[in-house]
Amino acid sequence: MNTTTRSPDTANRATDWLTPGLFWLCLATVGAAVFFADGLDALFEAWSLPEYSHGPLIPILSALLFLRQLKSFPVDPGPKRNRWVGVTVIVAALMLATLGKLSNISDLVAYATILWVGGLLLVSFGWATGKHFWPPVLHLVYMLPLPGVIYYKMTTWLQFISSELGVYFLRVLSIPVFLDGNIIDLGITKLHVAEACSGLRYLFPILSFSYIFAVLYKGPMWHKAVLLISAAPITVVMNSVRIAIAGIIVQYWGLEWLEGFTHFFEGWVIFIACILILFALARIMLFFNAEKMSLAEALDLETDGLAVQAARIRFTRASAAMITTAVLMVGASLAWQTVPERGVGSIPREDFAAFPRTLGNGWAQTGTDRALSAGVARNLGADDYISRTFVGPDGGTVELFSAWYDDQSQGGVHSPEICLPGGGWEIAWLERSDLTEEMNWHRPFMLNRAIIQKGESRMMVYYWFEQKGRKIAWDMAAKYWLLIDGIRTGRTDGALVRLTTPIRDDETDAAAEARLRAMLRNIMDPIQRFIPDA
Repeated sequence: MNTTTRSPDTANRATDWLTPGLFWLCLATVGAAVFFADGLDALFEAWSLPEYSHGPLIPILSALLFLRQLKSFPVDPGPKRNRWVGVTVIVAALMLATLGKLSNISDLVAYATILWVGGLLLVSFGWATGKHFWPPVLHLVYMLPLPGVIYYKMTTWLQFISSELGVYFLRVLSIPVFLDGNIIDLGITKLHVAEACSGLRYLFPILSFSYIFAVLYKGPMWHKAVLLISAAPITVVMNSVRIAIAGIIVQYWGLEWLEGFTHFFEGWVIFIACILILFALARIMLFFNAEKMSLAEALDLETDGLAVQAARIRFTRASAAMITTAVLMVGASLAWQTVPERGVGSIPREDFAAFPRTLGNGWAQTGTDRALSAGVARNLGADDYISRTFVGPDGGTVELFSAWYDDQSQGGVHSPEICLPGGGWEIAWLERSDLTEEMNWHRPFMLNRAIIQKGESRMMVYYWFEQKGRKIAWDMAAKYWLLIDGIRTGRTDGALVRLTTPIRDDETDAAAEARLRAMLRNIMDPIQRFIPDA
């Protein structure tokens, strides 16, 4: 019978990894993985989108940044002071995640996960050392999906800037072009600057790269600030170049050349160009650096010894703070399993198809309901919608548009402030108004009044957000009440209501608004069957 005897050194190396501290660390991590599972699922779902496809790289880069930073701190396995600061941060992460889980807003759970990582580092290293590791923790923010309201507003702004610059470049090249909102009219065809071409696909990963550049760069703070801030304008300008190239290809070779591999290759070329510009900018900054060094030295890209730093995890100490962290995470995970599933299911309501075709005081439908294009309907993401035009006693028309969402926690309502400019409409005037007394409503009735124009056409618009009977004008307030309602009742449904009327050449703005007010009064009773107020 053959036997194998391990040498004392081999046995000691194995024993090094069988420590109480490592056990409690692993237990805390497993507990966190279970408790923050909703947030992790939200991350994986977001990473499947083109705008966030860089997401899986961010934790890897953050880990490398942390290990590289760890080289500056010698091994000190002894007791640490102020570990309980980290426990406090972890409790805050648990509270934020609980709000996200109660309200069914999984993005909040994802945000809390980053806070938990920071707290764990403070527990492991103590405040004196752990506070220095904020750069890799902050870098994790780049893997998160943006809140829907910020995402769509940012997308709209980038689309507008990219469209304007792209058209400018085409005109410089003497290519006849006309811009209508985000639609580039080349005469022979029209290009729509869609969300995928807004620049966000490049902006997030390039912001991540510029952040790492700023952290690693050896130079004055203002150099780091320039490297960090430059990512956004570089991305917007280069995306405009990309749009201009697309226009050139369509103009001289045809629309089919933009499909498939050419479109993909064109995008990656622009992305790599942005990274090269960042390197070039870092190189230029060296001319303003008093200390002469090469680009490699300035960015300090040394990666030797990272595996040795990673192995320092075996020195994790079984401190009272670490044990408390493990108990908290496991306890929170087990406790949540006893919480009954939240949500009230489908809300009793009628489909918009049953909305009355005639209303009081002589209002009646004219024409047929307008169906949204497949692309617009997909971006809207509504579970039900209506787009119907009514004609009033004075012969003027008012379009009623409303979108209903069974669940707004994964996106939700898009504000007309975002959608209208994309269709070529300019918002000439906008204000929030309180119609509570005028409408004799039982709760505050806030809405937005706007005048929009395209060329010589002008329209007056009323719109508001519906949140369980609340009439809300501000989209951020609607998101706040979404969170509150989700926590209280588990409901995350809601709607947008918009009334639009043309301002005729022979009438005043006041006359057009009077028509909107008349229509508003006539829809308030029937619309409650389709948008429940409780």
